[in-house]
Amino acid sequence: MEVDLHLIREVVRNGNYQYAEHAVKRMTERFISRLDVEQAVSQGEIIEDYPNDKYGPSCLVVGKTDSGKMLHVQISYPDKTKVITAYEPKEDEWIDGRVRKQKDE
Repeated sequence: MEVDLHLIREVVRNGNYQYAEHAVKRMTERFISRLDVEQAVSQGEIIEDYPNDKYGPSCLVVGKTDSGKMLHVQISYPDKTKVITAYEPKEDEWIDGRVRKQKDE
């Protein structure tokens, strides 16, 4: 199955998705709201794809909130769309929030 960002955006826009318990816990700890996630996904792009993830196919979306906060949102593919986690990418781990740094960089 190929990931379709337009379909993910539509599902999120319509509110037809869920949050994993892990995502709720991490978002609370990181002061990330549901609106932040929805804004990041609606404006974001897929930077990594995990078609063989152990919990089901998912992808990593990078996007910005309306306030300019950059977020990474790991989200499973439709039909069972679920936010798995959300976080602000760390500069020491990511180049421009889009490319993973190698461990020795």
